[in-house]
Amino acid sequence: MQQETIVHWADVIAQNISGNQVIATGITPSGNIHIGNMREVVTADAVLRAINDVGKEARLIYVADTFDPLRIVYPFLPNIYKKYVGWPISEIPDPVGCCENYAEHYLKPFLDSLEELGIQPELFRADEMYKSGAYTAAIKLALDEKDHIAKIIEDVSGRKLLPEWSPFNPLCRSCKRITAGVVLEHMPEITSVTYRCACSGKGIANYSKGEGKLAWRIDWAARWSILGVTIEPFGKDHAVAGGSFDTGIRISKEVYAFEPPRPIPYGHIHLKGKGKMSSSKGVTVTIKEMLDAVPADVLRYMIIKRKPEKLIDFDPGLGLLNLIDEFDSGNDRAYELSRVVGIKSSVPFRHMVTAVQIASNFDELLTVLKRGGYDVSDINSIKLRAKNAKTWLDRFAPPFVKFTVQDHLPVLAQTLTLEQKKVLSQLADIIEVGVDNAEQLHNAIYKISAIIGIDPKDSFKSIYIAFLGISSGPRAGWFLASLEKDFAIYRLKEAAEVLNFAP
Repeated sequence: MQQETIVHWADVIAQNISGNQVIATGITPSGNIHIGNMREVVTADAVLRAINDVGKEARLIYVADTFDPLRIVYPFLPNIYKKYVGWPISEIPDPVGCCENYAEHYLKPFLDSLEELGIQPELFRADEMYKSGAYTAAIKLALDEKDHIAKIIEDVSGRKLLPEWSPFNPLCRSCKRITAGVVLEHMPEITSVTYRCACSGKGIANYSKGEGKLAWRIDWAARWSILGVTIEPFGKDHAVAGGSFDTGIRISKEVYAFEPPRPIPYGHIHLKGKGKMSSSKGVTVTIKEMLDAVPADVLRYMIIKRKPEKLIDFDPGLGLLNLIDEFDSGNDRAYELSRVVGIKSSVPFRHMVTAVQIASNFDELLTVLKRGGYDVSDINSIKLRAKNAKTWLDRFAPPFVKFTVQDHLPVLAQTLTLEQKKVLSQLADIIEVGVDNAEQLHNAIYKISAIIGIDPKDSFKSIYIAFLGISSGPRAGWFLASLEKDFAIYRLKEAAEVLNFAP
């Protein structure tokens, strides 16, 4: 029976669209942008690549919601930021003074990470869009259609809006908040509203100059028509019945006469053992942290290989090591869509984790890798993967993965049994006669164990005790092949001859 071909989810989307596409993604840069946020933009980029692969045209745009207000004083902020709650984040000072404003402080490292991920969207900053007048017509129409929009929201969400509700939030000149004003009158001839603020301030806000913004649900629908969005991934929480996407559909059609984009609802990325990632709660691993520890294309693969609606339970420890192994051996469509041009290594990540713990410097690392039979001609890729491995070991690796080759025979070697010492002695003989291939050494351990009549687990344990002073370690054959030959032989013989503890 012929095996059924599984079509990748991104290709399904690409095959079922026509005409030029605008794929939109975005985020509010109100804190460190973590790998949970990365799912949206990687999902969007996978669709872009799939569309381009079938010869169709598409653009990827990224909207940074830099005009959103600061909601609370997050745990990572000093108390002085209490006075900025309610201000647009583009108008708040950078917490450490390195960037133009608060929003840019968190947006810039994310944009740098996108470049490493091979993602190059057209960038739009919401504050610039509002201040340039890009939203003027949409705001005017929303204010004119206030009652219609209010009815849509009430019908879809099932909640009752206050009589003073407005689709537009004016920016108060007095307190600079964008969350506390009430619109009193719309003056379309001068693209302005009069307002009263909770701070007792009153004034006129000109919406063609960015003196206010649309409420979230209206802003989203307006943005679709302004930018011509045809496809958009977003969190599944927005896709629930009566949620913001359902509201947006009706506002887009009935108010802005624009066909809503094709939705791609996606599940969140949870940090294993800690739940959904959240910058405000401190449950997060930033994209920059992960790109320091793992190749960019592996992070893409983690997301692209799963259907968007599936939750990802992310384990940055051993689970990530297994993911990298899976990627290194991959040749499917998810692998193709995940590749980042210029990033490739002939050395498996798991072996690099072993090699960097054996070598004391980069020159020695190259020697260790050569002993293992790996091509080291691409120095740049070796350096990158070695850096990733060291960072992963320092930041995420479980304790049992870490080891140090001992300069002297560990005291624990005195606990080796007679059978274990026979295994070590025969291994020394095999290496001495020239067997240095990693796989051959690994298989030899099993053969020797069978001849001596010892459980292979105990044979492996004896090797780790002899060299590392612990009872577990990396793949033994590859580990032995990576060691300097004379040292390996000497240590094996030394451990084979060690005296046991007196009974």
